[in-house]
Amino acid sequence: MIKVGILGAAGYAGGELIRVLVGHPDAEIIFANSESHAGRSVAEVHEGLYGDTDLKFTSEIPFNKVDVVFFCFGHGKSAAFIQEHEIPTQVKIIDFAQDFRLAATGNDFVYGLPELQREKIKNAHHVANPGCFATCVQLGLLPLAAAGILKGNISVNAITGSTGAGVKPTEKTHFSWRSGNMSIYKAFRHQHVPEIVQSLQQLEPVYDGKLEFLPYRGDFPRGIFATEVVRTDVSQEVIDEIYGKYFADSPFTFYRPMDIDMKQVVNTNKCLIHAERIDDKLLITSCIDNLLKGAAGQAVENMNLMFGLPEDKGLRLKAVGF
Repeated sequence: MIKVGILGAAGYAGGELIRVLVGHPDAEIIFANSESHAGRSVAEVHEGLYGDTDLKFTSEIPFNKVDVVFFCFGHGKSAAFIQEHEIPTQVKIIDFAQDFRLAATGNDFVYGLPELQREKIKNAHHVANPGCFATCVQLGLLPLAAAGILKGNISVNAITGSTGAGVKPTEKTHFSWRSGNMSIYKAFRHQHVPEIVQSLQQLEPVYDGKLEFLPYRGDFPRGIFATEVVRTDVSQEVIDEIYGKYFADSPFTFYRPMDIDMKQVVNTNKCLIHAERIDDKLLITSCIDNLLKGAAGQAVENMNLMFGLPEDKGLRLKAVGF
């Protein structure tokens, strides 16, 4: 049984992580840390967990009792936490923030996208969970990079649900502003762009095009739907073969020959991908649940790999349907 600790457990991603782990046959949550909610029942905050767990939030951090700890912090807090706390060397870390996603001298965190580097994750002690937009967009593009046929600039548009902005309400996440509304933010400067480019160049080092990314806020709670447009003269038949072969061994990422939609993945750990050549352009669509494949679900995928379990253990979650 894998003994688990969770830091920052009161947020959306932390709540989804608890939801997945309470049903995981080979994991046990030892502590769920939250300074602001210490002593309260987890189900008081994450109300969908009523009847599923008696766990209480704690302000304590008993690292000596766990095998792995999940950092569900906001960006910038993970690096500071590691500097300020002594974490036993045997405890593995899976970090949700962007602090360790980019390769750098002294950074021993493995980038945790299983479809990119499954074998490295199996041997990792520290894993940086990818960003939600980055996961969705990369999975749509990685097969092309692996085949060495990316060229020119890539145009990306993606829309995300309100949970992507975190649990703390702001002017732009308040229901009365977001409902029935749509807006753009961080145009061409989103923080996930560097990690996407890093992964593409890992597979196709000579690729030097630009990733032109326009992210949108949607008026729905969860999910990401992305479109990626690249120029190519490769036939549809070859494209289908490239994608099918690349994801043949992936338990959660599926290439489909027909159009996809976001409802097919919400509340699951799946990513669906479709690619269609139109004239000299290839239109790729990809969609995920931002809280699962884009955060907590993928983190559990990484945990499973790190501890020698089947990648899909405890993650066969069902879509909500209509």
